[in-house]
Amino acid sequence: MSKRIAIFVIAYDAVNTLARTIDRVPAEVLERVEEIFVIDDCSKDNTYYAALGYKQARSLEKLQVFRNPVNLRYGGNQKAGYRYAISRGFDIVVMLHADGQYAPEVLASLLEPLERDEADMVFGSRMAAGGDPLRGGMPLYKFVGNKVLTWIENGVAGMHLSEFHSGYRLYSCAALARLPFEANSDEWHFDTQILLQFKEAGLRIAERPIPTYYGDEICHVNGIAYALNCIRSVLAYRLHRWNWLSLPEYEVLPGRLYRLKPDPHSSHMVMLEVLRTEGSRDVLEVGTADGFLTEQVKAQGARVTGIEVSPELAQAAAVHCERMLLGDVESLDLTGLGPFDAVVCGDVLEHLRRPDLALQRLVERARPGGLVLVCVPNIAMWVWRLKLLFGQFDYAPRGPMDTTHLRFFTLKTALRLVKQAGLEVESVTPTPLPLPTLSPSFGPGRRLAWLHTLNAMVTRLWPTLLGYQLAITARKPREPAVRPLPPSAVADGRAEATC
Repeated sequence: MSKRIAIFVIAYDAVNTLARTIDRVPAEVLERVEEIFVIDDCSKDNTYYAALGYKQARSLEKLQVFRNPVNLRYGGNQKAGYRYAISRGFDIVVMLHADGQYAPEVLASLLEPLERDEADMVFGSRMAAGGDPLRGGMPLYKFVGNKVLTWIENGVAGMHLSEFHSGYRLYSCAALARLPFEANSDEWHFDTQILLQFKEAGLRIAERPIPTYYGDEICHVNGIAYALNCIRSVLAYRLHRWNWLSLPEYEVLPGRLYRLKPDPHSSHMVMLEVLRTEGSRDVLEVGTADGFLTEQVKAQGARVTGIEVSPELAQAAAVHCERMLLGDVESLDLTGLGPFDAVVCGDVLEHLRRPDLALQRLVERARPGGLVLVCVPNIAMWVWRLKLLFGQFDYAPRGPMDTTHLRFFTLKTALRLVKQAGLEVESVTPTPLPLPTLSPSFGPGRRLAWLHTLNAMVTRLWPTLLGYQLAITARKPREPAVRPLPPSAVADGRAEATC
């Protein structure tokens, strides 16, 4: 089925270039395009009337012309265009600058990844292999500035784009509809912010080389202010990823908010190692999500019974489970379950209204001598203490300040919770600040892996202050703390002490 394609011509003071730019759209592309819409951003010249005259002169019925009553700026005009494209139900929207700097002649090749569902966004890059921006007239200072700024942005954001600063972009409208692009700036660094949103959402960006053309068009960008705003944007994004800031523009919903943490010092690896060492065969996992940990537990030879409150996630995790129970663990009927060799409560108790009562119910499902693994975030870690010192207590999409967390734990309160459930604590493993999620350079086999190992060692020396999460290994006693009275004593109404 063919895609519904629209071309969004973003225009400001383009009276001399608009008609030539649209004329350069290849005939075979123009035939496939359902609509071309021009949004004039309250130009000071006659761009709007030039567009209307062009439509009449070419009898181009698929051309629609709009004019903003006030100047919305570059980012604000994009927001208006994407709102329109989404509301019209288009599948693909092309952003084409009316000044002709970006070549319409290559549109066919740029559309291919979107039409084949191989990408959610196509980025026409002047710096990609095959492009030659200097030959196309790009001034040397802009070339060097682009390279340096892109290097900084890639490094901070953890991306690998050949450039951040081309304005030639094609989007899947379904992808745009998932993003809070309305929260982006109205200025020129809107282009940087939407790239970061695509990364945060886990959407696919395809780069394609484009020719560079610098003519007599007027540049409306203040280069210094633009560069500073781009750097501020990627720094803010990185702080958001570290949960130091909570920014609405980056609170997108990727397919999976939480993933398996392969870092050997992570809570996931700690729990998997305990289960492997113990040789647990029957495991109850509470809060499976989509089964990223369940799959690993099963691979170790265990039979997993899962509990998950989300129907969509439960369906995904069920393929790794012997049995899946759908519902809230606080109210779910657990009668007849078990006994289990191990009960796993990883990143669960902080989401519950009464984690104490829920844990007691779950302990009943473990066999005598069985393991109960509990992992909770440490709210007393230095990061959160420092934020509180500056009056910050902001929730975030993930991490210890997840917006769905109802309870907060320190080492002392977590241990008290476990002991009140009748469990014997065997070990507490504080996990370090997850440096590999901040930068791949800290991951296994990378050049800074030693620093993360040192980080883990120091964390174990001072868990209350440095621990990011607290992984507690506890065991259900093999015998009740108080033995029941013999039947004869109960029958005679006598309460004799037993040894």
